[in-house]
Amino acid sequence: MAEKKEYSLQEKRAIANRRAEELKSYVEPYLQARKLIPDGFSSWEIIQERQQKILKHFRGTEENWQDWRWQLRHRIKDAAQLIKLLGITPTEAEIIAKVGDKYRWTLSPYYLSLITPGDDFCPIKRMSIPSKEELQDEQGKEDPMAEEFTSPAPAVTRRYPDRLIIKVTNQCAMFCRHCQRRRLIGEVDRITPRSQLQAALDYVRRHEEIRDVLLTGGDALLLNNDLLDWLLTELDKIEHVEIKRLGTRTPVTLPMRITDELCRILERHGPLYINTQANHPLEITPAFAEATRKLARTGAALGNQAVLLAGVNNDPHVMKKLNHMLLKCMVRPYYIFHAKAVKGTSHFRTRVEEGIEIMENLRGYTSGLAVPTFIVNAPDGYGKTPMLPEYLVSLAPDKIFLRTWENRILEYENKN
Repeated sequence: MAEKKEYSLQEKRAIANRRAEELKSYVEPYLQARKLIPDGFSSWEIIQERQQKILKHFRGTEENWQDWRWQLRHRIKDAAQLIKLLGITPTEAEIIAKVGDKYRWTLSPYYLSLITPGDDFCPIKRMSIPSKEELQDEQGKEDPMAEEFTSPAPAVTRRYPDRLIIKVTNQCAMFCRHCQRRRLIGEVDRITPRSQLQAALDYVRRHEEIRDVLLTGGDALLLNNDLLDWLLTELDKIEHVEIKRLGTRTPVTLPMRITDELCRILERHGPLYINTQANHPLEITPAFAEATRKLARTGAALGNQAVLLAGVNNDPHVMKKLNHMLLKCMVRPYYIFHAKAVKGTSHFRTRVEEGIEIMENLRGYTSGLAVPTFIVNAPDGYGKTPMLPEYLVSLAPDKIFLRTWENRILEYENKN
């Protein structure tokens, strides 16, 4: 048997340095690419200039801008306004108005300020402004998740053994063009009636297996403070409910909603988990960071549920930069969802392989905290299914062969 070679400290250090250079080579393409990916911090100065233009249009003040209720009252929902505020052409305004006759749209002045005027490929514009592709989709379904058949009580969606959703409103600060529940948006904002919320709470009380309740909609944080406090208090009283979750996009679309008063309410209702949806680094602004850090100080755990969207973030470098910026704002990348086959949204859908490729370029190439789970929602409400790169090459009684993130095939002892 050959003797094991003994290495001097100098030789070990040389091996380590060669390995370090090899590892550095893996990250170099991203370091170059990230400089070309716009984000909300590097663009903040020009975003603020746009905000002043929007404020002037509405004859508002800086105090108005920081008032989330003012932002909601002044949401943009008329294509003619976009000619003045975004510089779109009358022809584009006609298309937007035509789409709007079928699919409601609106966006907050704050979110409008993130759009780059004149850039037809702006990811923020793609997510928020209607396009003719929405009327050309004949493949999608109104309700691909079959939520109508997974609602055992008013306002409730239940697809799993120990948890459920309560839909508390249809209201959002901005109606995403890829929204999975666009069929529920309607023509006016509606809070779920108190009687239906009570019926949903009664359902939870009767089912002791429910330990996890998600309040969503619409956007859970667009409830007024008193109603939100009441709902969380009622859930606190149910002994078998261990955790509450809130689904909200307000840190992204309406960060001024995260007020001190709201944070004081949330502080009282732990353990609380808050999931938002940021899809592109341009959405990660100083205003977003201020909102999420305030939320983190309440003791709530923050997660992000991105959606893989063609023309927005279906690029490994974009997704990596997004996840890095989220972590700097105290938000853990949680899921990347493959876009659902919702009618009117087929132009956003990618092939599943694109998501797997993104995961291949995250795992090992960056910290585990920056690696979410890539999810495909099974049709007809049968739940989230993780899509993983194949790392198990073969399996034997006493060993396995595995593929590492560097594509090395290695033998690994597998004891009985």
